[in-house]
Amino acid sequence: QVQLAESGGGLVQAGGSLRLSCAASGRTISTYAMAWFRQAPGKERDFVAAITWGGGNTVYADSVKGRFTISRDNAKNTVYLQMNSLKPEDTAVYYCAARPYTMRSMESDFGSWGQGTQVTVSS
Repeated sequence: QVQLAESGGGLVQAGGSLRLSCAASGRTISTYAMAWFRQAPGKERDFVAAITWGGGNTVYADSVKGRFTISRDNAKNTVYLQMNSLKPEDTAVYYCAARPYTMRSMESDFGSWGQGTQVTVSS
């Protein structure tokens, strides 16, 4: 099983940017589809973005499309989430997730999860 560790969260003003990183260990993620989810206080964990194992295809939640970009560097065993034009409603704990091969967007499809990193956007 791959272990995941997120970093890069913090406090930012509305309109600002953050880049989250997800460092994998234990095995290479080159054959894993990767995704980001987020969970706001009192809400369920929601899908944010996903990327295929080769990085050729991505998918985004409508709420972040055009503002967030998921990418990966398999040589560094790391996945990124570039977040621009942040809004207060983006405030949440952001989680990285991995599953073998096929890209999916449902939480139940992912077996490996990180501990999460807090993102807070002030108005």
